[in-house]
Amino acid sequence: MASFNDTVIENFRANDGVLGGHWEGKTTLLLHTPGRKTGKVTINPLVAAPDGDTYVICGSAGGAPEDPQWVANLEALDGPVTIELGAETRKADFRVARPGRDADWERLYGIWRAYWPDAADYETKTDRKFPVAVITPR
Repeated sequence: MASFNDTVIENFRANDGVLGGHWEGKTTLLLHTPGRKTGKVTINPLVAAPDGDTYVICGSAGGAPEDPQWVANLEALDGPVTIELGAETRKADFRVARPGRDADWERLYGIWRAYWPDAADYETKTDRKFPVAVITPR
């Protein structure tokens, strides 16, 4: 997966955040998160569904049985996160919404699901309900 993500990140940066192929026409951001145990920063390219002045990203991991590490790393982070959006690197505020815990999870997940056509396929691969994060660029 790292080499796949590395290729996406390279293409993202070479084209000021615009990706073609499967991602054409969709907003993508690069989320920088420090590991909650190691402190090592990882970068994850994520489809970001616009919602007003914010973006909704999803911890689907392509339908994997467990949440991706970036979700737990965000939940452990105190303070802003770094994102790359288009050609800019910015700080952003965030919050993670989980099903059964956050009243607006269904609305937020619905925004992302409607935006990203692969969501329905991801849902067939697991019984897990995917957490989402709301990213608010500064």
